[in-house]
Amino acid sequence: MSAKKRIFITGAASGIGRAAADAFLAAGWFVGVYDIDEAAVKNWAAAAGPNRSCARRLDVTDIADWQAALADFQAAAGGIDVLLNSAGILADGAFENVAIETQRRVIEVNVIGMMNGCHAAHAALAASGGRVINMSSASALFGQPCLTAYSTSKFAVRGLTESLHIEWAGSRVQICDVMPLFVRTAMVERISAAPSLRRMGVQLTTADVVRVLVRAANARRVKMHYTVGWRTTALKLLLKCSPETLSSQVVGRLGR
Repeated sequence: MSAKKRIFITGAASGIGRAAADAFLAAGWFVGVYDIDEAAVKNWAAAAGPNRSCARRLDVTDIADWQAALADFQAAAGGIDVLLNSAGILADGAFENVAIETQRRVIEVNVIGMMNGCHAAHAALAASGGRVINMSSASALFGQPCLTAYSTSKFAVRGLTESLHIEWAGSRVQICDVMPLFVRTAMVERISAAPSLRRMGVQLTTADVVRVLVRAANARRVKMHYTVGWRTTALKLLLKCSPETLSSQVVGRLGR
């Protein structure tokens, strides 16, 4: 990696993406912030300074938008060391009551958006020996009732990460994902129908997630999956070691 590390962050207008941008900027990285909310990321970059950051509107579902944003970032930063795929949305409610167009949009942003990023950034990351960090979720461990499209998308993110972790093993590009339980963000605060949220509550903050993101960004070799918080780690271990029927019962009790 270069002397001054360079990170490209999607979903940087708010939540985990914004908190990550703040942390990496404070650590001396050159930070590119990207989001469909152009005003928010441009205001952030203006405050950070032109020699330390850049910003652009990015619709992660549009591959041409990705290519343009990456070209602009590399021109400003001189390359790329880390791609943080943080952009994501959710829809909560009983599956049959949520419009299928809304659920399709969750898949497009959370899955196609990440696939676009991995594909578009691969050549530049291979040149720098860089890495991809995908924001996943504990919802990738077992399907979450009333968060069906979101959970489906995070299973796909896990599959994408695992596939490319193996496929890219012989290349210079590393890839991993980060799995937190519910995090105190505006997106999570809008959830009203998910029983697991009511039962488990929101125990994690963006600072908890960012600490893991920073560790993954700076590790010599990344792990495939990083969990955030002891609850997520315990749930992952329980589901890994339990028979499928027991795992279903555990998640079912949390989801009622």
